[in-house]
Amino acid sequence: MVTTPEGAQEYSVTLQILILMTLLTFLPAIVIMMTSFIRISVVFAILRQALGLQQTPSNQILIGLTLFLSLFIMAPVINQVNDEAIQPYLNEQLTSTQALEIAKGPFREFMLAQVRENDLMMFADIAEHAIQPGQYDDVPFTILVPAFITSELKTAFQIGFLIFIPFLVIDLVIASILMAMGMMMLSPMIVSLPFKIMLFVLIDGWALIVGTLANSFG
Repeated sequence: MVTTPEGAQEYSVTLQILILMTLLTFLPAIVIMMTSFIRISVVFAILRQALGLQQTPSNQILIGLTLFLSLFIMAPVINQVNDEAIQPYLNEQLTSTQALEIAKGPFREFMLAQVRENDLMMFADIAEHAIQPGQYDDVPFTILVPAFITSELKTAFQIGFLIFIPFLVIDLVIASILMAMGMMMLSPMIVSLPFKIMLFVLIDGWALIVGTLANSFG
């Protein structure tokens, strides 16, 4: 630690570089676990399974689409962090510690807006951390992040369930028709696949799902 001319405590340059390199190793986890990435990636995986397409679109395409859609959704948070923390720090108006504390704020607000109260209270009870309902400003990240992840997974599976239903109905109808025609040796999945793709195209499925996911974050 070194003391600035204003009397504030600041990390040395060597220690700042070490902290920065450490943060870069955690960047993938931050991108995945503290943003909209979780919900979007799970929904896309369920959608591909519902369509019956095992490798189409490929994992690279789905992950790329998820990443850029996450950047679109998280743009207000990223811009706020840049304006309030990164730029003042680069202009030497804030210390690294102050910039880090300010940068936590937008991410905390985003996660609190999406987290379910029962998930938050559950992890608070496990950690034996007293939280008053409706007062979550002092919730530590060690409780907020796992509660956010749990809430996002639950929301993603709820959306995935609604997506799966119409395609499941098509599979059941095709299977019943093939059974009635005595074509039991023919796989219903092969016959229903073009119908499911046709339905998805006719309703403009990609735009509908992407728009719904973006709007689900408010």
